[in-house]
Amino acid sequence: MKAVGLTRYLPVDDPEALLDVDLPTPEPRGRDLLVAVRAVAVNPVDTKIRAPKDKTEDPPKVLGWDASGVVEAVGPDVTLFSPGDEVYYAGDLKRPGTNAEFQLVDERIVGRKPSSLGHAEAAALPLTTITAYESFFDRLGIDPDGADAGQSILLVGGAGGVGSIGIQLAKLAGLEVIATASRPETIEWVRELGADRVVNHREDLIEQVRAEGFHHVDHIAIFNDMSHWNEAVELIRPQGGIVSIDDTNQPMPMAPLKTKSGSLHWELMFTRAMNETPDMIEQHRLLGRVADQVDAGSIRTTASEVLSPINATNLLRAHALIETGTARGKIVLEGF
Repeated sequence: MKAVGLTRYLPVDDPEALLDVDLPTPEPRGRDLLVAVRAVAVNPVDTKIRAPKDKTEDPPKVLGWDASGVVEAVGPDVTLFSPGDEVYYAGDLKRPGTNAEFQLVDERIVGRKPSSLGHAEAAALPLTTITAYESFFDRLGIDPDGADAGQSILLVGGAGGVGSIGIQLAKLAGLEVIATASRPETIEWVRELGADRVVNHREDLIEQVRAEGFHHVDHIAIFNDMSHWNEAVELIRPQGGIVSIDDTNQPMPMAPLKTKSGSLHWELMFTRAMNETPDMIEQHRLLGRVADQVDAGSIRTTASEVLSPINATNLLRAHALIETGTARGKIVLEGF
């Protein structure tokens, strides 16, 4: 099967950082689905794993953690899907990635593809959707059905992949959304997605949020990096919660959060799959719920650019765009 992999960890401007390779087609076992991949999306995790380091891979390592495709075959213990089903999912860090014609994935972290979307539009959603969904509803404890309607949430990094779907999920839960964006095109993007207010994360967040009438906010999601930690601690209400997806090494003073009895939550959407947690199937369920919301017209795809075909050249182009830190929404590749 065709695939894109790496044998060395190189800078994105090295043409050998990703390579077009041919690999054996895997066979499904247990609860595995063998998915014929139709489209993939690129995330910051792809670039972080590809980043230069003194290590080699043989056979080539396949990256990619977002896909939409068709079930080709199933393992003997599969009960949720059948060959021919259209699916979308984000995969598992412990297994080969989505940048291949065929991929094995556990059915418990797979959802049915929204029927109203093509494969490219669907591939933009899984990883960021799971991340935002778990951040709000599993980590911060916000009620997805609107019991917390009217509460406020500050989304730091509103125009990125996670922020773009996060705005929509937060609005569906009835929250007042304050999103950060810094450029005219990203400000317009987050407003289109439903942000009630927009502030600039390159300027003083405390001053801007308070100018919007919020002395404190009920929830904060940090969807870029932890450079805004001190501002987040100042802005969160007493007994409020902050969730972050950043694997930071920056200083994070905790005393001010302790005086508020505030909480800090980490979110990694791979946790359930990597540890095979007893509730691993929750990712299947949440992807199904979101597919229903997409098909009802309540959520739109966050795909902002589609490249074709899926090959090393286009994936390196996508990696380079992600590494600028200015990408809006999701970059998708379609077709081998």
